[in-house]
Amino acid sequence: MTVLRAALLSFVASVSIASAAECPRKDALGTSRVMTVDPQAFPRVGLKSFPQTLPLADKEVALTFDDGPFPATTTKVLAALADECVLATFFLIGRNAEANPAIVKRIAAAGHSIGHHTWSHQPLDKIGQQRALEEIDRGIAADEKALHGVATSVPSTPFFRFPGFASTPALLSSLQSRGIAVFGADLWASDWNPMTPEQQLNLIIERLDYEGNGIILFHDTKAQTAKMLPAFLQYLRRNGYKVVHLVGPRPIKSSSNDR
Repeated sequence: MTVLRAALLSFVASVSIASAAECPRKDALGTSRVMTVDPQAFPRVGLKSFPQTLPLADKEVALTFDDGPFPATTTKVLAALADECVLATFFLIGRNAEANPAIVKRIAAAGHSIGHHTWSHQPLDKIGQQRALEEIDRGIAADEKALHGVATSVPSTPFFRFPGFASTPALLSSLQSRGIAVFGADLWASDWNPMTPEQQLNLIIERLDYEGNGIILFHDTKAQTAKMLPAFLQYLRRNGYKVVHLVGPRPIKSSSNDR
């Protein structure tokens, strides 16, 4: 088991250099590499919630955004990321995706990964197992409908984040059995609290410089985050940080003999 497990971990945690089109801005931050996150090896990641996180090197960050899409701010976040040729992961709320399918498609067309964040952002540890599962599945189905035109509870990218990180052992087990990786975070900008973009920038820089790397949580629904983001990306570039884009494993094509 030890040798096999080690080989598996080596494979699923492997990374490859991003093959996206060359960035038109030679001085842009850019996306340094792509990391495939296989839920079998990394069912739960993010040190704020779990004992394990992704194997990021020193000064590597993975950018994640929750609660969108929201037209007034998500479009500005996308513009800031595009200006620096940076790819991120967006954890969408299903009802927002249903209301804004064009933005969902725009997120995907830009090359970003799309994860899932329930249908209506209820605290899943407070509403009972059955209702929580319905929230999860309805959210995934709405995201997939906006993205591909077909509602399904099987996510194209098997990434999920609990609203408020409020999980339960039963829900974690359910998602793991379905091959869906649960994301916490290693650090965050606390952008759910009102503050100026400058205050938020100083806060996240202080936390990142202390931690040295990690999965960072933002909210693309917050105006202060949208205003702060260009300066934060410039800080990353000037100070030698690298952005890692997280993607899910490629779906296994079924054989014609499968039943």
